[in-house]
This record gives sequence, structure tokens and C-alpha cells, in this order.
Amino acid sequence: MDLFEYQGKQLFAAHGIPVPSGEVAETPAAAKGAAEGIDGPVVVKAQVQVGGRGKAGGIKLAANPEEAHDRASEILGMDIKGHTVNTVWIESASEIEKEYYASVTLDRGEKKPLVMLSAVGGVDIEEVAASQPEKLARLHVDPLVGLQPHDARWLTFTAGIDPEAMKGVVAILEKLYAAFVATDASLLEINPLILTKGGDVIALDAKVTIDNNALYRHPDIAELQHSVTTDPQERMAHEKGVTYVKLDGDVGILGNGAGLVMSTLDVVALAGGRPANFLDAGGGSKAEEVEAALDVLLSDPKVNALLVNIFGGITRCDEVAQGMITALDRIGATLPIVVRLDGTNQAEGLELLSQKAPSNVVVEQTMLSAAERVVGLAKEVQSA
Repeated sequence: MDLFEYQGKQLFAAHGIPVPSGEVAETPAAAKGAAEGIDGPVVVKAQVQVGGRGKAGGIKLAANPEEAHDRASEILGMDIKGHTVNTVWIESASEIEKEYYASVTLDRGEKKPLVMLSAVGGVDIEEVAASQPEKLARLHVDPLVGLQPHDARWLTFTAGIDPEAMKGVVAILEKLYAAFVATDASLLEINPLILTKGGDVIALDAKVTIDNNALYRHPDIAELQHSVTTDPQERMAHEKGVTYVKLDGDVGILGNGAGLVMSTLDVVALAGGRPANFLDAGGGSKAEEVEAALDVLLSDPKVNALLVNIFGGITRCDEVAQGMITALDRIGATLPIVVRLDGTNQAEGLELLSQKAPSNVVVEQTMLSAAERVVGLAKEVQSA
């Protein structure tokens, strides 16, 4: 689960990491009120889960509350890389002396947390890693030992952090790692981490990703799920307990098992189509799970055709067929649906579909033929 910047900063503050004071606002009037509570100039920052806000005009300085109102009016409702700005964060402006980069992430290859620090901040860290690798200090941490003070000092020296900022950076690295462990995060990133003209080191931005599988241990963070999930299909999928990732195509995908769904996406792409989503109804899908999955997929107006690809192991094909029939009877969807059933109770499932499924449901025998059929049907709908 990815948090918005302001939520990440609130999490940082709760773990002792210094951040600028601020307040969230959803209207220009609220932005003005927030600025009135902050002494001096403020920065109005669009809250979207995508980079490049500054270049897109989503971060603006305001000298007083009236300007904060005007800047918020300009930013709210903006489209930034496909994300609509619904909220802004009003924070006190910082006098920046230097910008750094700091993060803790999970290196799955090494099966260890990876701490990274650079004296080059405020830009994409991928650019630094590619063009100036010597300026990015990295350290894998033994999770049984944790990040030690000498580790943090080594990182600051290796990264070339300015002497006047070293003490503050070391303290923040220690707190950042502690927060990473305490929240079951998979990424905590500060870019930029700044040295102010007054000599303070503070987190000017916050990127936070929490492991969804650990949310049951963090009810306070889990409560934020609704606010960070702005897409209606993703919100519906979360409420129904369906594993769903939205993509940018027009061919809906429903499968059982992550590996099968990934393969289906590849075959649809091979057939010349563009998948609209990743949706895994689960390895042991029952009729209820399939019905919930179809609710999510069929609510997306961008989906022109749907491919249901099921391999029956512990999943029974007749259960899947019954879930589809129930959902389609209730929803009344008319878009083309291509079904491929293979495995346990395949014959029973196909018989159910032939007897009770609406005419917009067609059956194919192989994954490739099903992919080619659904891509063709999606193109027909698009050109109609």
C-alpha cells in the first residue's frame, strides 16, 4: 500500500523523523486556513502517488494565505500523469542549503533490507545510480542485527555528506530504519532529505510503501487504505478481497492463480491486445469469488471484452461457471466474454455455460485461441 506524501510525513513524525509542519486541504478555502496557521511562506503540494509533480506544476510557493488559496485553486483538479489532484498539502517553506537522498527498501534478491544514501538529492535516484554510481552509498543490513550507529556513519562518509549535516543524517537514518521495521514497510524514501540554512536536517518529502500482508498488524495504517485507493475498481476490489491491479488496456483478464494470470497477460499481448488489469480470483476459486471478480471487472468502462481463463486443479470449473452465470444474470453485462476452462469438472462447467450463459459468452479450447478471440472482439467493440 502506497501512502500519500502527507501520510508518509505523519508516519515519519510519529517515529521521530523531523518534517516541516503542515496541514492537508481539499479546497482552496481550507488551503488558506491552513496557511493562516503557519508563520511565513508556505508550499502548496499536490497529493498524488506519482513523481514529477514539480515539473507538472503541482508544487507552488505561496507568500501568504491569499496566495495559498490561489495556488490551491490552480493545483486542485489538475491531471498529473493520469492522477487527478483531490488534495493538497500546505507546509511551511524551507530554506534549502543542500539536498540529499535517503531510503530503506527490501532487497528481495539478498533477502535483506537495503539502506541507500546519496549527497545528490532531488532527482531520480535511478539517474544517479546510472550516471554517478560512486555517489550512491549502499548497505545491506542483517535483519537480526539491525542498522548500527557505525553503519549509519559509514554511509554518510561513503556518500560524501557535508560535515555540518552528518550528525543529523546519521540520526535520521537510524530512525528511518527503525520505522521501516516497525511498520513492516517495503520502502521508506526521503527525496530530498535537506540541510536547511539554519543547519537542521529534515525530510522534505516522504514516499512510503507498506506490505499489504502485514496490515492486520497495523490497524492505524490499514485505516488509510480507502483514502489512498482512489480508483473505483481498485477500491471495489479491496472491499471484496480480490487481488486486482489496474492496467491501461481494454481487455479484462480473470484467472485463478498469479502465474496463470501473468501468463494470460503475456498471451493477450502476444495476440496484439492490451490487458486492462491483473485479477487473480485465487487458486481455489469458488462461485462467490468469481462473482466478486466479475463485479470488479465489469464495472470498468474501459473494458471492451473479457477473458476468463481457468485451470481447474483445486478449483472446480463448474463452480466458476456457476459464479459467472449468477453474476451475469444480476449485472446484465452485454460485452463479449471469452471463456477457457480446463481441468477439474471441465465438462460440467462447459455444460452449464452452454445451457445457462447469455449469448455474449463464447468458449475457446486453448489459451492462445481464447486470447486471439478476445482481442478480436475487443477491436470490434472499439471500432463499433
